[in-house]
Amino acid sequence: MKAIFSEISGSDKWRTIEPINKGWSDDKKYHIVTNRGMQLQLRISDISKYEARKKDYETLKRLDKMDVLISRPIDFGICNQGKHVYFLLSWLSGEDLKDVLCTLNIDEQYKLGVKAGEALRKLHSIPAPENYILWTDHFNRKIDRNINTYYACGIEIHGADNIIDYIEKNRYLLDNRPQTFQHGDFHIGNMIITHNGEIGIIDFDRLDYGDPWEEFNRIVWCANVSSVFAAGRINGYFENDVPEVFFRLMALYIASNLLSSVPWAIPYGQEQVDIMRNQACYVLKWYDQFQTVVPKWYLPYRNCICQ
Repeated sequence: MKAIFSEISGSDKWRTIEPINKGWSDDKKYHIVTNRGMQLQLRISDISKYEARKKDYETLKRLDKMDVLISRPIDFGICNQGKHVYFLLSWLSGEDLKDVLCTLNIDEQYKLGVKAGEALRKLHSIPAPENYILWTDHFNRKIDRNINTYYACGIEIHGADNIIDYIEKNRYLLDNRPQTFQHGDFHIGNMIITHNGEIGIIDFDRLDYGDPWEEFNRIVWCANVSSVFAAGRINGYFENDVPEVFFRLMALYIASNLLSSVPWAIPYGQEQVDIMRNQACYVLKWYDQFQTVVPKWYLPYRNCICQ
């Protein structure tokens, strides 16, 4: 193991190196503590991912001065005699929010959702590069791929016809959408809560650029744990003035994501497949088989218990 790290500048001053066994990435992740007590996160990728990790590093640098609690990029380069790429970031100390949220009262859950929404809005203040691929072209191809992959996987989602019907009727919503920085996997599983109650955003493994509202495609995992947190996230993002078209687009992005979830889960075993199929059942109930566009768990600000 030491050989992998020896070419990383400053690694001779690391006191402890602990593996992080979370997440779905093939990369190796480590929690580092230096001789001076500084905590770091280290990510080791195969050299084939050099260009992708370089892009990640350069993109996160664009967020460096932003007032959002995230892991800051520190260093990036090649190690282990050219076999690997390393990515060094600052460490966020706290507890996993998904483990803590249900121990809090409803008012606290809602307020944390608002903070998450406010943080996401700030992340979306970074525009996509000029002449970036048109969103309607990019996402329509993604929809086609998700539909084809779903049919090819051989595992049925009950209600898939309703999901696909909603998608096909609402593709037009993709036209002329703005594009910004995207976290890429923004949900409760990628958030921590600090000792003073602040929310930190972690795991930018899937960062990209695209329609900022697509980031709500994984809000289903927030709603599963706390519906008021999920509602607070929407209200906080829009400062309590949510446009009606947002709900139609969120439903479109959630629908597309549902179709891709089962094929994604297959390599990880039957348990993950069952989780994704069950999630699809919940979502179909929230949306009355996609006959409505506002999920049943959503509460506008004026109706929230903490009002």
